[in-house]
Amino acid sequence: MPGPQAPAPRRAGGLVGFNATSHAEAVTLLLSCCHSLRWAERVAAHRPYPTVDALLAAADEAGYDLPRADLDGALAAESSLPPHPGAPPAARTALRAAHAAYESSFGHAFVISLDGVRPEERLDQVLAGIRSRLGNEPEEERVIAAEELRRLARARLALRLTEGLTARHSEL
Repeated sequence: MPGPQAPAPRRAGGLVGFNATSHAEAVTLLLSCCHSLRWAERVAAHRPYPTVDALLAAADEAGYDLPRADLDGALAAESSLPPHPGAPPAARTALRAAHAAYESSFGHAFVISLDGVRPEERLDQVLAGIRSRLGNEPEEERVIAAEELRRLARARLALRLTEGLTARHSEL
């Protein structure tokens, strides 16, 4: 009669796990942070990274080098986040209207990094951001949206590393 089976080894999380995972899994994880295959391939190709800061710097650099078509594709894949379910109905209506106006003007969802913004201030930050950016010329807004997308990708990647490489991320 065989003895008890040893538990399956747990996949390492964080930077160690990211560096050790297969190229395909790393790309999949990266695509959950920024929907640009070129960006994900470039970041994954330069593994192993010695530190999280080095990985995040590489992600930033790859974001700055995105050709227009890749940036357009990554922006097109973004979606507007709804307000917190507890937000007042008037605020939800205002946010829906602001998102619709932005998307009509620029052809993609409004992107803004709320990293470091307290949850109770996020709705106000999004509304203020949309209202202030609606007056931008398309090229000016493209530059701002690209910077916000880089900031979002960086924050998402840092969060994925903190969470560890879970099955949810490797099966995206």
